[in-house]
Amino acid sequence: MAAEWSVVLLTCQRGGCVSAFQRELEARRLRGGLGPRPPPLLLAVEDPWARLGSGGATLNALLVAAEHLSARAGCTVVSSDVLREARILILHMGRDFSFDDCGRAFTCLPVEEPGAPAEALVCNLDSLLGTMTHRLCVGSPPGVWVCSTDMLLTVPLAPGIDWDGFQGVRVIAVPGSQVYARNHGVYLTDEQGLVCDIIYKGTEAQIQQCAGPDGTVPLVCGVVFFSSDAAEQLLATHVIPPLDACTYMGLDSGAPPIQLSLFFDIVLCMAGGMTEEDFVKGGGDASVRSARSVLWTALHTFPLSMACIPDASYDYMTTSASDHIRSLTLLPGSASHLRFCKTAHSHVDQPCLLEDGSSVTNCLLEGAVRLAAGSVIQHCHLQGPLEIGPGCLLSGLTAGSSPALRGCPLRDIVLQGHHVRLHDLPCRVFTLTGRLDDWQSPAEEATYLNAPWAEFFLRTGIREGDLWDAETPRRSRCLLSARLFPVLHACEALGLEDVLWLLAPAAVAGKRLARWRAAWRMSWQELLPCLDKAAELGARRTLFFLQGQRKVRRVLLGRRDSSLLPLTRSAVHEGYHEAVLGTLDEVASTAGDAGIAARALACIADVLGCMARGEGGLRSGPAANREWAVAFGRLESGDITGGVRELAAERQKWMSRPALLLRAARHYEGAEQILIRQAVMSSCQFVTVGQAELPPLGHWVQVACPARLDLSGGWSDTPPITYEHGGAVVDVAVLVDGCRPIGARVRRINEPELRLVSLGGSPRSEAVVELVCRELEHLQDYCQPHAPGALLKAAFICTQVVQLPSQKPLQAQLREGFGGGFEVHTWSKLPHGSGLGTSSILAGAVMASLYRAAGKAASTESLIHAVLHLEQRLTTGGGWQDQVGGLVPGIKIGRSKAQLPLRVEVEKIPVPSGFTQTLNDHLLLVYTGKTRLARNLLQDVVRNWYARLPSAVQNADALVSNAEECAQALRQGNLPLVGECLDRYWQQKKCMAPGCEPRAVGRMMDVLRPYVYGQCLAGAGGGGFLYVLTKAPRQKEALHQILAKTEGLGNFSIHSIEVDTDGFSVEVVGCDQKDSAHPGEGRAV
Repeated sequence: MAAEWSVVLLTCQRGGCVSAFQRELEARRLRGGLGPRPPPLLLAVEDPWARLGSGGATLNALLVAAEHLSARAGCTVVSSDVLREARILILHMGRDFSFDDCGRAFTCLPVEEPGAPAEALVCNLDSLLGTMTHRLCVGSPPGVWVCSTDMLLTVPLAPGIDWDGFQGVRVIAVPGSQVYARNHGVYLTDEQGLVCDIIYKGTEAQIQQCAGPDGTVPLVCGVVFFSSDAAEQLLATHVIPPLDACTYMGLDSGAPPIQLSLFFDIVLCMAGGMTEEDFVKGGGDASVRSARSVLWTALHTFPLSMACIPDASYDYMTTSASDHIRSLTLLPGSASHLRFCKTAHSHVDQPCLLEDGSSVTNCLLEGAVRLAAGSVIQHCHLQGPLEIGPGCLLSGLTAGSSPALRGCPLRDIVLQGHHVRLHDLPCRVFTLTGRLDDWQSPAEEATYLNAPWAEFFLRTGIREGDLWDAETPRRSRCLLSARLFPVLHACEALGLEDVLWLLAPAAVAGKRLARWRAAWRMSWQELLPCLDKAAELGARRTLFFLQGQRKVRRVLLGRRDSSLLPLTRSAVHEGYHEAVLGTLDEVASTAGDAGIAARALACIADVLGCMARGEGGLRSGPAANREWAVAFGRLESGDITGGVRELAAERQKWMSRPALLLRAARHYEGAEQILIRQAVMSSCQFVTVGQAELPPLGHWVQVACPARLDLSGGWSDTPPITYEHGGAVVDVAVLVDGCRPIGARVRRINEPELRLVSLGGSPRSEAVVELVCRELEHLQDYCQPHAPGALLKAAFICTQVVQLPSQKPLQAQLREGFGGGFEVHTWSKLPHGSGLGTSSILAGAVMASLYRAAGKAASTESLIHAVLHLEQRLTTGGGWQDQVGGLVPGIKIGRSKAQLPLRVEVEKIPVPSGFTQTLNDHLLLVYTGKTRLARNLLQDVVRNWYARLPSAVQNADALVSNAEECAQALRQGNLPLVGECLDRYWQQKKCMAPGCEPRAVGRMMDVLRPYVYGQCLAGAGGGGFLYVLTKAPRQKEALHQILAKTEGLGNFSIHSIEVDTDGFSVEVVGCDQKDSAHPGEGRAV
């Protein structure tokens, strides 16, 4: 479950680059970071005054939310009625942060989320959005949630908040130690859980008074919920002076500014232990006291309750560098939905140089960069050799900074690069501080670079007058106000070395002092208003996609099972798709490996598909437009580099609108299929053809084959999965209703031509399709699966009975090679799309009969690989399980290793005596009456595999392991265990190809479930035959009666099946058709 927001607002300080933060919110909507139903309104709201306070910011944001909701409701004025059913989330960015130029909200955490739809840096804002949307706010009534972003908050999945009968306002607390509470706020509550007081930095006795039985105290964690009624009353105060000054309307009306706290000026007035007099008097100046009086009148009658979340944790992000480094290098609590990692969204050439307890986020570390435990690097592009000692925080450094860092003693320091804008002049400024330094302590009592200021002055030659004006009071002379950091120089460009010298020993420092004094310098206090947050966020994005391009190379060239689709989505959302396309082009053209190139082309198709943004039609479709023919031709010829170059050139013409992008994506998948075909055709080396006696002219060579049932492992045999992951499939050769349903026969004829005849369900049936080929051009469409006779034409070419292309005409080839032509008949008793492997088994039957009729002999292993070759030439794709199932007798498991050339090895599974008959008694086929469309299913499966969706990779593992378990169950003769494997297999098929279970089939399976050990749709699913393993034997009639009583099943039929332990038969019969034997009845030769 997730909270469904009406509005999400992010407040930021005045002059805080509101447009950049609005862009960040929109980016999160695009990449799915705001829940399954993102809010219709996302608003970054600038505080109207520089020091508005969290209370004023809340009132202003509430007004902005109400105004936008009123406009959407068609109102012409702000109406509080819009708050009745609204669910509003207000997030406050708060004050500036010493260790991140974009504030605590956008401080990046060392986290990767593999399951996220789009890959992105995870900021504290994202963590809090996830906590609020998916945990804390689930089940709450309409109202307004307000959340600070100045803390790391961890909440368990089920926080256990009771909302029954809730009224008023509720604060959220987390349990903490009494020691921690000394520097924070705690709630004092009564026995009913109502808040009596809020104590900030209280005495030991005051804190002890708040403690629970376990000794912990409820910490104020910056989260509060206002019911709709309370929110309406709070909103109503925005027109009453002096509270009108908290809003942008007050600013526009000329009201004087006012500063209010959310907790101590708004929430506190509802505390049960507070009197009006004490509350109003607690205000600082007259305007605040007046505001408190208004708030008391409006809100004090609302009950203020507290929910303290067990196992939750709260960590305020202080200005202590030690605390900040600790928070980024320690693992979060077990209740957290985040998992910290050492390296997040980074490319590191030598990860072994990163010690445990260090942290690298959004970085490019090239060469030997050694990082000690307890140090953090963020948003840096560094080039080794570099050594960074313990206790360091480095941020915002570019590759050009690396030379200055070499040989520099980096230990317990904070080194940051900043984007600064001075009026319209953008520049880079570097700051350097010590881990132990305090920003605001007077210099006489404090340190700089972890040593007393006096030591620093002595070592560097810098004087107090260089840093502070003479009139600056002694107590105000602190690190925050020290003009330490060079910004501009009249004659020279400044760089990192202009602050790093502050670490140098006295002998070196003297040489740099004059240059430092000549530069215009600023203090951190002066730099803060000049920080260019938009430029900083942009630089982080650029670095993220630069390391992302390295990830693309790393994943593809390393053949890793990592999905690039989330990164692709982000690149498209953020406008970095051209850079990613360029990287993919480079990998495809230079890898020197067809498998890597094919996956890179599939990734390009994904980029183009994402660029269509859900418009333009279906992703799957034809891919034979002539504009792409030159590129395809180069790939077919083996020129991958030239082919990729031609593809990229053609791609540029198809980028203007979604429909064209999708058509281009289809052609990239067509190009990828060319490379898959070339990889699979490596199996040709396992086809061995010998010589055999040439049958007499006019004598039929007839082959009859069983169908196959795939009991487990299907899809793992599909290229490219089968040679990139490895496959294992358990198959059974079966007779359907007592006969072998698939067959072919071939004979030589006097005429130098090819007669191709497709019959009905048996050799005696009427011809359905009849073709005569007399010229080679009649065979040119053999690679178009839907062309008449395409499979038979491909069989002549793959068996090399006919050479194509060739200078020699077809008739001459036939006369010289065989003294005439050939006539081929094929038949199948099975309906189209049966799922029983018909087309592949038919291809095996045709090739077996054609080899024999042409005076050749091929083993079953050769035929298995020959069919693989044929189906690639035919461009239907497909794997090897069908021909293994139909050409190898009985029960067996086929396997292929994760390597090329692709070789299929078959092991017959020995079963206990009598178990084959047991299977015959318990297996039934149910024709569902639904025809499947396996072509689109196959495209989807290959697409998901190349994208390395985690579900596809895990499912491929599961398919193979389930096949091995099924084989073991068969060896044991364990029928219930085989049934479990069948059920598990069906779930795996649905995972691999979602949508393969039609509604009527699902209903049929539900009805049959009590009567079967297991059941599964044959083949790819989507329709065709359902096979069931019944609990009781010989249940054909019983199941028919059960299904006949079920509505909505359509034209189903039930068929008996038997394990075919003999396998396919090859017969040479007389030339008179009337004498020809029925398939499976004649004499094998």
